[in-house]
Amino acid sequence: MEFLHAIIVLSNFVIIPAIAYGSQLALGALGVTLVYGILRFSNFAHGDTMAFGTMVAILFTWWFQSIGLSIAPLPTALLALPIAITVTAVFLLGTDRLVLRFYRKQKSAPVILLIVSLGIMFVYNGLVRFIIGVGDQRFSDGARFIISARDFKKLTGLDEGLAIKTTQVITVITAVLVVVLLFWFLNRTRTGKSMRAFSDNEDLALLSGINPERVVLYTWLIVAALATIAGTLYGLDKSFRPFVYFQLLLPIFAAAIVGGLGNPLGAIAGGFLIAFSEVFITYAWKKVLMYTLPEQFEPNGLMQLLATEYKFAVSFAILLVVLLFKPTGLFKGKSL
Repeated sequence: MEFLHAIIVLSNFVIIPAIAYGSQLALGALGVTLVYGILRFSNFAHGDTMAFGTMVAILFTWWFQSIGLSIAPLPTALLALPIAITVTAVFLLGTDRLVLRFYRKQKSAPVILLIVSLGIMFVYNGLVRFIIGVGDQRFSDGARFIISARDFKKLTGLDEGLAIKTTQVITVITAVLVVVLLFWFLNRTRTGKSMRAFSDNEDLALLSGINPERVVLYTWLIVAALATIAGTLYGLDKSFRPFVYFQLLLPIFAAAIVGGLGNPLGAIAGGFLIAFSEVFITYAWKKVLMYTLPEQFEPNGLMQLLATEYKFAVSFAILLVVLLFKPTGLFKGKSL
């Protein structure tokens, strides 16, 4: 019985949150790896692209809530998501036309495009802060839990209750559907195959008659969808604050690089690896150990390796180790 209680506590605070967080990081890392693999530069503006898409979703969610439009018990933000994706796609395509296309035509080195993306990042960040502010913005509504701890205790008679949030289930289901659709598009459609060919060998793809501007268009459309969905799911699961999305750039890039930058499967694996590492290392294990260890060995302290404020340090440490010893990543992406 004690072991079962330990499993429930572990599920509540480690396993389920890490799966949801890993799904969000995986979607974010997929956007980064697509830009790197197809457009051949590291897009440092991706975190703030997520913030922009989420901001649009929040603004439309608030509007829908004000006119009484909802899809209860699901969050109203899901209703705003298609609009937010469309607005973000237009915004990214506009940025590409006004800024990135010039450097692409000049055949600029990837490091130049990286620096340009840093400038775009600061512009996006300032724009989001100007429109929605710098504080926490909560926009989640609908049913909070699929199953609450109190209901679980009543149902099972156990001392510990399992709580599963609606946003966590939505995150995982949405991530699975998005990944399946993305891989189907890349492997089964003519446009997807042309994008893969362009990624593998640009010169050969051009000789084959593939339109590079069409490839760029579809890449930004997919990136807009991935960034907006990932950002909105993260905001629903936790809360929205522009600076947090700026910070998310580190674990997202860590996930993409650890898995193999330019490799979509690697981005997914890297997202979950980073998420589980962060949650495992910053979790206070005292309660779990109290259930699993004999009484005389029960710990007095929290048994926490790092405070949650330092969770991004875990991403940085993993990223550093991978760059030092296996720069192509676990799934052999393109070398940095």
